[in-house]
Amino acid sequence: MSLVFRNEIDITVWLAGATIADVAIRPRSRPPLTRLFAGKPASSLVPVLPRLFSLCSVAHQTAYLTAIETASGQEATPATARRRVTAVVAERLTELLRGLFVGAIALDGGSAGAVRAMMQASAVLGVASEGVPEGSRREAVAQIKAALASLGIVGEGPALAPGSTLALYVARCESKALSPPAAEPSFLTTADDLDIVTRLLADGPAYSDAPDLCGRIPETGVWARRAQREPVPLAAGPTARLEARIAEVARLCAWLDHGEADLDDGVVASYRLGAGKAAAAVECARGRLYHAVALDEAERIVSFEFLAPTEWNFHARGPLVRSLKGAMLAAGRRGQDAVRTLVGAFDPCVGFKLDFREVGHA
Repeated sequence: MSLVFRNEIDITVWLAGATIADVAIRPRSRPPLTRLFAGKPASSLVPVLPRLFSLCSVAHQTAYLTAIETASGQEATPATARRRVTAVVAERLTELLRGLFVGAIALDGGSAGAVRAMMQASAVLGVASEGVPEGSRREAVAQIKAALASLGIVGEGPALAPGSTLALYVARCESKALSPPAAEPSFLTTADDLDIVTRLLADGPAYSDAPDLCGRIPETGVWARRAQREPVPLAAGPTARLEARIAEVARLCAWLDHGEADLDDGVVASYRLGAGKAAAAVECARGRLYHAVALDEAERIVSFEFLAPTEWNFHARGPLVRSLKGAMLAAGRRGQDAVRTLVGAFDPCVGFKLDFREVGHA
């Protein structure tokens, strides 16, 4: 089977002097899952998923398993459901750590060693949707917390140790190289799930390639999860989004350590949509992920669609465009680096190419 699709997002920022006049996004192309897998037994796709979705593979596997179980009238046991939630949360932590530390922050020798130890420990956490033994998980979390403490994240709050690697990095991001416009925020929530999965199963790629909620293109991910817990400013630049990511890392470590409080973001949810039809939503690192399936009487695939967070955040009229269009930008490399940092804060699940052009010089 040949799976060829364009795995990159093209972003063009149009400048009018010191102002971003417009932003054009050419989205990635996505695998046509129904065309690829129609007629195949639903269970046969499980080993294929990690090849299709190399990032957040645990979240994708959990979404798919939950959807086909629900479509078949089955229900995971409480113990299995708990293991899946724990595995998704562990993978979310791993992906947030990778986004924070791998290639993003210039590290000295001691900090680089801490990051290596942390990523090695995090690799233990996200190995499968059924999770890892509790003892191994707790040991890995303890190693991650020790490494984070050496980098500046101490305890469960958002405050950083003064003078730490992370505190110095956040301070450098405080520059005024990019001033995003104030805009009324719009965030994806669990209350939107049923509308989304109904459209997803009915309209397929026509919806998943460019989703909307009655014309609204909400944001999903770390910033949206923060907005569920506390008020957020109307203009969110790179620093605010970085701080939100750091705070969530601390929060997820605490949850994996104790597992007592609910995360309040619908980590895994399922929806039965009719005979042989169902969907699942999973809150992964980059936001809300959806899988929707329709099965025949022999539990073979009739339809299989997915909608990833990237399709919302990097929509042509979506949150990234709203955060950039009309923004004031410092001249030269400094301003362009600030834009790149903001794009990275939205954390696409594929690579991106960023171009800057002056209006009138197309």
